[in-house]
Amino acid sequence: MLSPRAPSAHILAYAQTLNGGGVEHALMRLMRGWVALGRRVTLVVGDISGPLADELPRGIDVIVLGDARYTGMVCVAEIVEQIAPDLIFCPGNHYTAVAAWIRLRLGAACPPIVAKVSNALDRRDQGWLLSPAYRVWLNWHRHFIDHLVAMTPAMRDEAIRTTGIDPSQMSVIANPPVRRADGPAMTLPLPTGRFLLGVGRLAPQKRWDRLIASFAKLADRDANLMILGEGAERGALEAQVAALGLGGRVTMPGHVADPTFAIERATALALTSDFEGVPGVLREALAVGTPVVSTDSSVAVREIVASPALGSVVAPDDSAGLVAALDHWLAPQQPRPAPVPPPGADSAAAYLDLFDQVVLARRVRRQAPRRLRPASRLAPSCVPARP
Repeated sequence: MLSPRAPSAHILAYAQTLNGGGVEHALMRLMRGWVALGRRVTLVVGDISGPLADELPRGIDVIVLGDARYTGMVCVAEIVEQIAPDLIFCPGNHYTAVAAWIRLRLGAACPPIVAKVSNALDRRDQGWLLSPAYRVWLNWHRHFIDHLVAMTPAMRDEAIRTTGIDPSQMSVIANPPVRRADGPAMTLPLPTGRFLLGVGRLAPQKRWDRLIASFAKLADRDANLMILGEGAERGALEAQVAALGLGGRVTMPGHVADPTFAIERATALALTSDFEGVPGVLREALAVGTPVVSTDSSVAVREIVASPALGSVVAPDDSAGLVAALDHWLAPQQPRPAPVPPPGADSAAAYLDLFDQVVLARRVRRQAPRRLRPASRLAPSCVPARP
């Protein structure tokens, strides 16, 4: 006997590019799990030429728009209308404007939308002009998102506070953990001796300039720094390294599909962003017993770095504190923490359970009979005429 069709049998997700951001990395892992559990998955992507193209899960349908600009993503609404998925998954808050457009464009015909909170919603890096406008935008999310997923309890609380969404429309589901790539381990030459490691896009948000500036002030002049990632800030960062005379101690070899080989051999891992969501790279480091130094860039950071034995958390504007923390963990004979197993092994299944519930709830609402108000409460022009 055939199994009944799951309520969310067909899931559509979308992304601008496959350039290697954490949001897109997590999306790949989720889609792989959904396909393995028997769901049909369609990915709409603006540009498929990025390094994550090699990580596209087998078995998914891929629709390439050929336009990586954010404005090009408005075409997603037409694709949703054409292929009629059961549910739309918005993989991060960077993409919720697309979700809003899809809801506006399709109206009542729009499938349920589940969105994930991927970055901090309380943005301390924003100025006095942008911050109020952003809060208004966040408050609108409850009008076009059916359900919101946070990756930790603290992020859930932040989302409820900043969006005004009903707690019944919030869930906490961790990202699935990164799995080691199949095949031989990374052969990229690593720095000799003690070294700091940074992993992430070379993007303004990540503030690698902050890490490089602090590295130049460290007491240990024999330590090295490696930053794995690629992005638009490469030229500026290379110029900074040259200006500080660090060319022999700082390397930026580019994007690496599986950085675990480097993470487990680093003396410490550093993340110096202005804002983050739930930084997966911190979990990856602690999973292999590598201590971390992070800016307080998200409410989730202190949930991850829950003990001083695991690493240090400093304020983004505390340059002296950052230097001191890096010096502390680079000190010879500094004990490494015991490995911390990452959560999220069952995340793909947890999402599917949620998707099914959201789709069924929508069906129930649509099938429920509408209750008419008593005629006496209606304006005269609204009272149905008697035959």
